[in-house]
Amino acid sequence: MLTPWDIVLVLILLQTKHLIMDWLWQPEYEWRNKGTLGHWGGIRHSVKHALGTGACFLMFVPVWSVLAAMLLDFVVHYAVDWCKMNINRVQGWGPLTHAQFWWLTGADQYAHQITYVLLIIMMML
Repeated sequence: MLTPWDIVLVLILLQTKHLIMDWLWQPEYEWRNKGTLGHWGGIRHSVKHALGTGACFLMFVPVWSVLAAMLLDFVVHYAVDWCKMNINRVQGWGPLTHAQFWWLTGADQYAHQITYVLLIIMMML
């Protein structure tokens, strides 16, 4: 069972992992290809997130729960990123020309953070 301090620590770990994977360690190959369904760039990006999520939970919950969290994070992260990239592409939104690009980026990041909260709740059940 996760203690309140465990919950806070796991959330900090997940947010730190997210900063690293989405902002500090996401090469152009990944972000440029996340909108192409099945492309290795998007898959690799989501696999990195899933592995990082697993590492964040590993000390706190049973291995089968870690594997479930990794799978869910992979699927949700891949889907959210794919949707964001395709909405931007279809609408023609770019970072230098459209405020909507940044609104959508914020919604994308919010969806990822809510995923982490839901994963923690799942671990508490």
